[in-house]
Amino acid sequence: MGIFERYLSVWVGLSIVFGVVLGLWQPEAFQAIASFEVAHVNIVVAVFIWVMIYPMMVQIDFSAIKNIGKNPQGLLLTIVINWLIKPFTMAGLGWLFFNFIFADLVDPSSAQEYIAGMILLGVAPCTAMVFVWSQLTKGDPNYTLVQVSVNDVIMIFAFAPISAFLLGVSDIQVPWQTLLISVLLYVLLPLIAGVLTRKILNNRHGELSLQHLLSRLKPWSVIGLLATVVLLFGFQANTIISEPETIGLIAIPLMIQTYAIFIIAYFAAKWMKLPHNIAAPACLIGTSNFFELAVAVAISLFGLHSGAALATVVGVLVEVPVMLSLVYIINHTQRWFQGS
Repeated sequence: MGIFERYLSVWVGLSIVFGVVLGLWQPEAFQAIASFEVAHVNIVVAVFIWVMIYPMMVQIDFSAIKNIGKNPQGLLLTIVINWLIKPFTMAGLGWLFFNFIFADLVDPSSAQEYIAGMILLGVAPCTAMVFVWSQLTKGDPNYTLVQVSVNDVIMIFAFAPISAFLLGVSDIQVPWQTLLISVLLYVLLPLIAGVLTRKILNNRHGELSLQHLLSRLKPWSVIGLLATVVLLFGFQANTIISEPETIGLIAIPLMIQTYAIFIIAYFAAKWMKLPHNIAAPACLIGTSNFFELAVAVAISLFGLHSGAALATVVGVLVEVPVMLSLVYIINHTQRWFQGS
C-alpha cells in the first residue's frame, strides 16, 4: 500500500485546511474560478475531477462482469443496498431532519438545498475510493472489480432518473438536461475513455504496458483528488468559518445514514453467509459515496455557493474519518465470518 493510502486521512485533512485558508486569503481568486463556467459546468472543477476519475476508470475491467455467476450473492447485496435502499433512506433522513428536527434552525430555502445535496450523495455510490477501502479490509480485489464494474453500468442508467424522482418528491425543481449532461460528463465519458485506453493497451502492448500506465497515472489521480478538495473547501471557506453550526447540522444525518447503511449491509452479509473478503467491499461500496460526482452535479444544478454544494462538500469532510472507522470495525470483526 502506497503512502497516499496509508495516510489518506492526513492528506485530505491537510487539503481541507489549506483550501479554507486559501479561500479566506484569496477570495477574489476563487470568485474568478467560480465564474469560469460553460452550460452550468465549472471548467476547473471538471478538469480536476476528470484527472481524479480517469485513472480509476482505467482500472475497471468490464470483462470481469462475465464472472458474476461465480458468486452472485455479494453482487446482489451491493445492488440492493446501492439502488433500492440507500438513495431513499438518504432522502428520508434529509427530509426528516431539515423539514422537522432542524426546521427552526435553518431557513426553508436553505433546507431544501441541503436536502438536495444529501440526495445527490445518496444516489452516487462509491466508484473510485472503494478500491482503497477494499484493500484496507483485505477484500477480494477481483470480486471488488466486478462489483464496481456492474455498479458503474447501473449508474449510467439509474443516477439521473432516481435523482430526478427524489428531488421532485422533495419539491426541488431540477432541469433534466443539466442532470443528463452531468452524468454524461462525469460518468459515461470517463468510463468510455477508461475502457478504450485499457483495450488499446492490452491489444497492442499487453498487461505490463497497462500496469505501467496505471502506475504513472496514479500520482495524477491523487493530485486531482487533493486539488478538488482544496478547491471545494476554498469555495465554501466563508460559510465554513462563519456558520460552523450549519456544517454540524448537515453532518449529523450524513453520519447517521452512513452507519445505518453499514449496519444493514454488514448484518445482511453475515445472514447471507458471504465470505469476509466479499462482504467487506460489498458493504463499503454502498456505505461510501461517489462524492466527486455528487459535488459536480450539485455545482452544475445549484451553483458553487449553494447549500446543495455545501452539503456534498460536508459529505467529503465526513466520509474519510467515518469510512476509516468502518474499516477498523470490519477488520476487528472478521471472526464473525469464519466458516461462512
